[in-house]
Amino acid sequence: MQLNLYNSLTRRVEPFVPQDPSCPTMYVCGPTVYNYVHIGNARGPVVFGVLAALLRRRYGTLRYARNITDVDDKINAAARELGVPISVITARYADAYRQDMAALGVTGAFAPDIEPAATAHIPQMIAMIERLIAQGHAYAAEGHVLFSVASFDGYGKLSRRDTEEMLAGARVEVAPYKRDPGDFVLWKPSSDDLPGWESPWGRGRPGWHIECSAMAETHLGTTIDIHAGGVDLQFPHHENEIAQSECAHGGQTFAKFWLHNGMLTFGGAKMAKSVGNIQRVHDLVKQYPPEALRHALLTAHYRQPLEWSDGLIEQSIRTLDRLYGTLRDLDGITASARIPDSIEAALCDDLNTPAALAELARIAAEARKATTDTEKAARKSELLGAGAALGLLQQTPQAWFAGGADDDDARIQALVDERSAAKRARDFARADAIRDQLAAEGILLEDTPQGVRWVRKRV
Repeated sequence: MQLNLYNSLTRRVEPFVPQDPSCPTMYVCGPTVYNYVHIGNARGPVVFGVLAALLRRRYGTLRYARNITDVDDKINAAARELGVPISVITARYADAYRQDMAALGVTGAFAPDIEPAATAHIPQMIAMIERLIAQGHAYAAEGHVLFSVASFDGYGKLSRRDTEEMLAGARVEVAPYKRDPGDFVLWKPSSDDLPGWESPWGRGRPGWHIECSAMAETHLGTTIDIHAGGVDLQFPHHENEIAQSECAHGGQTFAKFWLHNGMLTFGGAKMAKSVGNIQRVHDLVKQYPPEALRHALLTAHYRQPLEWSDGLIEQSIRTLDRLYGTLRDLDGITASARIPDSIEAALCDDLNTPAALAELARIAAEARKATTDTEKAARKSELLGAGAALGLLQQTPQAWFAGGADDDDARIQALVDERSAAKRARDFARADAIRDQLAAEGILLEDTPQGVRWVRKRV
C-alpha cells in the first residue's frame, strides 16, 4: 500500500519514498514556551503524531524531532514581567506543554523521540551562520548578522509569493543596516538585561529561523524527508529555513516533503493569542475528556481549517460514548488489536483522518450486528486496532464511562441495583427518586438489553 502525501512545495500529492527506508526522518516545528499553548497549537502534534505512528509501522523506525523554542522576545518579556531568568519561564511552560500533549495522547508511537531545545544548540547556530557568511549568503552589520535574500535564487519557492507580497506578509523591519528590505536576521545583539551568548559578532542571541535549521541539521542531517508545521509558518519561517539551510549545505535539498496543517478557527476567526479567542489545552483537559479533544482534532482533514466549538467537542464525546459502548458490549470477548487495511488505506491517502474515523464507526456498527463469538472477536480486534492507529479507545470502557472521577463507584452501583430492584417490585416512586438523585449528581442511566448502565455526564 503506497503512502501518498500532499507536498506543499510542489502543490500536489506525491508518493512518499524516504531517502533511507531503514529510518525516515521528520521534523515538526514545536512551541515557543512562554505561556500555556492553545488547542490550535495542538493540532500539528496530534495529526503529525498519527503520521509518525504510521511511518513507524511501515518502516519499523522513524527519527522524529519536534523542537522547543526557549529563547525568544516573548519569553524575554514574560521573564522581565515576573523578574525571573528566562529558564524559569521556559522550564515551567515546556513542562506544561509536555503534560498537555500527553493528555491528548501524543505519547509512545505518536510522540517525537528527539526534543531539541534552541538554547542547547547555540554553537551549531553560530557555525551555520559562519558558513553562510563565508559563502556570501549572509553579512554582519552593527552587531547583527543578516541573510541576503538576493543571494538565493530559490527564495519564495515554497510560499510562491512575489517580493512585495513577501515583504508585506512578513511585516519586516526595514532597518538602515539591511542591504535589502527582505533580508532577515540570523543573529542580533543583546543588551546586558537580555539573555545572550558570545559570538564572533559580539554578545547576542539567534534569530528564530536559524534555530530550526541548526537543530534539524544536528539531529536529522543535511536533507530530511518530511518537515511539517502549521500553514501560518509557511512564510516567513519555513521559507527562511529553506533559504539558509540550502545555502549552508551547498544547494542540497533541505526537506523533500513539506506538510502544513490548517488553522483552527473559533467564532469564525483564526484562533490566536493576538486575537484573544484562544482556548488553552491546560484548561480544556480539565473541562472535557482529553480523548474527546483528540477525536475532535481528527474530524477534519489536516490541511483544511477546523472550526472549534463546544458543539464539536460534545459531538466527539457522544461518538466515543457509542464506540466505548460497543467495546463494553464485547467485554467477554477475547481479542488482540489488528489494524484493518481500510484504516491504513485512509491514512495512506494523505493522512485522511475523517475517512479513518468513518471506517472506525463502520467497524463498530458491524460489531454491534455480530451474532457469533467468532464474528464478535474479529470485529473487536478491528475496532481496537483502528482505535490504536488513531490514538483512540486507549482506555477501558469502564474507565471511559467513569469519567476519570474519584467518586464512590460502589455506592453509585448500589443505588443503580436498588433502583432495578424497586422497578421489579413495581415501586416506581422509589425507582424514580433514585434516578433523580443520581441525575442531580451528574449520573445518567441507560437501560440496555444487558441491564442498566451508568455514566457520568461530561457536557
